[in-house]
Amino acid sequence: MPVDFGHALRTWFKIGCLGFGGPAGQIALMHRILVDEKKWVEEQRYLHALNFCMLLPGPEAQKLATYVGWLLHGLRGGLAAGILFVLPGAIVMLVVSLLYVLGRGIPVIDGALFGIKAAVLVIVVEALIRIGRRSLKTKLLIGVAAAAFIGIFFLDLPFPLIVLAAALVGFFASRAPSRPAAADPRRWRQFTLALLVGLTLWWAPVALSALLLGKEHVFVDIGIFFSKLAVVSFGGAYALLAYMAQQAVENYGWMSAPEMVDGLGLAETLPGPLIKITQFVGFLGAYRNPEVFSSTTNAILGSALTTWVTFVPPMMLIFAFAPFVEQLRGNPRLSGALAAITAAVVGVILNLTLWFVLHVLFPEVREVRAGPLRWYAFDPASIDLRVAALAVVAAVLAFVFHRGLVQLVAIMAALGIAVRFAL
Repeated sequence: MPVDFGHALRTWFKIGCLGFGGPAGQIALMHRILVDEKKWVEEQRYLHALNFCMLLPGPEAQKLATYVGWLLHGLRGGLAAGILFVLPGAIVMLVVSLLYVLGRGIPVIDGALFGIKAAVLVIVVEALIRIGRRSLKTKLLIGVAAAAFIGIFFLDLPFPLIVLAAALVGFFASRAPSRPAAADPRRWRQFTLALLVGLTLWWAPVALSALLLGKEHVFVDIGIFFSKLAVVSFGGAYALLAYMAQQAVENYGWMSAPEMVDGLGLAETLPGPLIKITQFVGFLGAYRNPEVFSSTTNAILGSALTTWVTFVPPMMLIFAFAPFVEQLRGNPRLSGALAAITAAVVGVILNLTLWFVLHVLFPEVREVRAGPLRWYAFDPASIDLRVAALAVVAAVLAFVFHRGLVQLVAIMAALGIAVRFAL
């Protein structure tokens, strides 16, 4: 049944505004609206599209929206769905980022952020448990997860290298035969055109920044760094957070570790893909490195550039690979590679969890190296008992009373305010 394009636009905007609860919540929301209510997509086709999107880097929910939009209305449908899925959350994140930098020092805001830190610790632990239960189904996958944790936490191996190694292990470990499926004869033409146009749009603002402002400008650093993240972001935002945090804090000096935790807490409570935390990081990085523009103007432009290079690549990949979807479904080796990547993500999220715990609970954490080994040193006696107590409360709310994500963050923000005014 044909779907009116205007009606589809309103539906995608609604999904973008109501997409709370991280990737799982957004995928469930789209399923309820697109499959159950609108009946625009059949159940099996929706699940097949989701599996296809899991094979590509980038936020799964945005890729799924783009793909379903493409199925319904071709190129214009995919563009409309992908953009409207991201735009509401990006606008809200920009407003919140402005309030964050302009409202620091106000007791209520500082107290809310103080409480949100404790909620973030529990949210990350929840993600670790959820993804671990779903992903680690064999001894091989458990081994991949353990190796990924050791590689990133103790050996400081690059995240892209870990993803590539896991994919190769999963690819070659799969022995099931392929099941050939029908192929679209126009697939290579669309693939080539999508890559040419997508790459041009993707890199145009980065090249323009380098040309007009110089290769050392913060916009160029932002464009290149988040472009790299966009093409290795298998497994969702949690898989990238530790790597992104370490680079933004320790390499570029754009923000502090507690500010990264603040950003995750804010991103968790706003609609849209969780990966929009990159926008918060890019905003602060540009805000603190003004050269030609004022701090605020620089931050807004940096935020827009970050969002652009984060979300254009996955949309480009959807348009490029969509015609190959049936062939991908029949290739178990690719499914094996995906399973191994997801297992590696568990190890990376464990690294993220420990990194956040150390930087939230202890005022000073030092990186120590001995040859190829790397670890973090801290003084156990310096633990912030207030944050630890709030983290325990957040854990009880999440694991005992099963409070939802938004409700958990709201309660902890209120408790943080109370603690700030009481002490």
